[in-house]
Amino acid sequence: MNAPSQHNHHSDPTHKPTDAGFMSLRFEQFYIAVEQSPVATAITDAAGAIEFVNQRFLDITGYSRSELLGKTPALIQSGMTPNRVYDDMWTTLRAGEVWRGEILNRRKNGELYWEAQTITPVKSTDGEIINFVAVKEDITHRRQQENELRLMAAAFETGQATVITNGDMVIERVNQAFTDITGYESHEVVGQTPKLFKSGRHDKAFYQRMWQALHETGHWQGEIWNRNKWGDIYPLWQSITAVPDADGEVRHFVSVFHDIAERKRMEHELENQATRDHLTGAYNRRAFDTALSQCMSDAVHAHQPFVLLMFDIDHFKRVNDNYGHDRGDEILQQLAVCIKGCLRDSDILARWGGEEFAILLRNTQQAGGETFAQRIGQRVRSRLFSGHTITISIGVAQYSVGEAQDALVNRVDQALYAAKHQGRDTVVVSPQVSAENVEEDIG
Repeated sequence: MNAPSQHNHHSDPTHKPTDAGFMSLRFEQFYIAVEQSPVATAITDAAGAIEFVNQRFLDITGYSRSELLGKTPALIQSGMTPNRVYDDMWTTLRAGEVWRGEILNRRKNGELYWEAQTITPVKSTDGEIINFVAVKEDITHRRQQENELRLMAAAFETGQATVITNGDMVIERVNQAFTDITGYESHEVVGQTPKLFKSGRHDKAFYQRMWQALHETGHWQGEIWNRNKWGDIYPLWQSITAVPDADGEVRHFVSVFHDIAERKRMEHELENQATRDHLTGAYNRRAFDTALSQCMSDAVHAHQPFVLLMFDIDHFKRVNDNYGHDRGDEILQQLAVCIKGCLRDSDILARWGGEEFAILLRNTQQAGGETFAQRIGQRVRSRLFSGHTITISIGVAQYSVGEAQDALVNRVDQALYAAKHQGRDTVVVSPQVSAENVEEDIG
């Protein structure tokens, strides 16, 4: 660093550069270092007029040196930084102390950006402030990340239940909403997998479709039934998102869900109101027609036979006339409960109208339908309904493939009419319709 000059002083090994030359060299080195610094630097006079800015300052603000020199930093102010920040700055600087803070400024093109600033007063030998040196760092990206993290944290700790797993579906974190819904505390599930919550209601194909969607699109959402800490099974609406790293490898899964049990209850209630008879709770006529159409389709395409029954209460008008309609309604309600006790889950009971009811027996042949009819007739006959004994007359018919719905209903109705004329409290089975007769009816 201190090699002698090759010119005038070659013969004088004791010669050293003059103080002025040495200081000039140092200043040049200092200037180059500041000019090439990755940190924006500005020097102002005591009044705040800009005397020097480095290249990084120009890059950040978008201004040229000629546009900045002689101006004050007010040129880059956004007008959105609170006055108290500047008041604090000047109070600190005029006291001869270093000020540090963050300010929202504006580039020449109008774009806003955040700066972290350190401003240092430069004093003369007698203590008078003669310059200010500001060192600035563009922290816009950092502030955006901080804001995003705050938003994510707020979203994580409020609102919907959230589960974060690693790429192997091992739970790493859950929020309070998750605990509120599932009953599990964080320490009880971290390190576990979501298999802990399986209800058993979904088959293997369900989960295969879920994983296929996650692999192909990175996202899945839908209705799913889970089991909580106490063993209760409940419905929820869940959204799962795969979160890849910079290389595209899935590192995390984020699952967000909310309990829809109340919504499902309301849907069920609305469905009941739309499909159920308000007095007896049996299917109404409209819902029964839909179910009957489905049974006919199953008989054609899946070869599943079914039987249709119709029955009504014998001499029911006498009950209403002698004891009033309220008593009659009680009997109808109790009769529906009595009949439901004989049905399988796949069977359907409907109130056809007044005191008349209909029953669909799925996967049942005519002989089975007749046996069932005899059994419910005996069951009704042996019981009291609001203190009264009642009997029912029943018509039975098995559906013949190709038969029209109206034709089937008409056959059962005729069988019921025949049971009435045979003395009531009896069962009449309509003969099965042959294929030829069905074709004739169609023709």
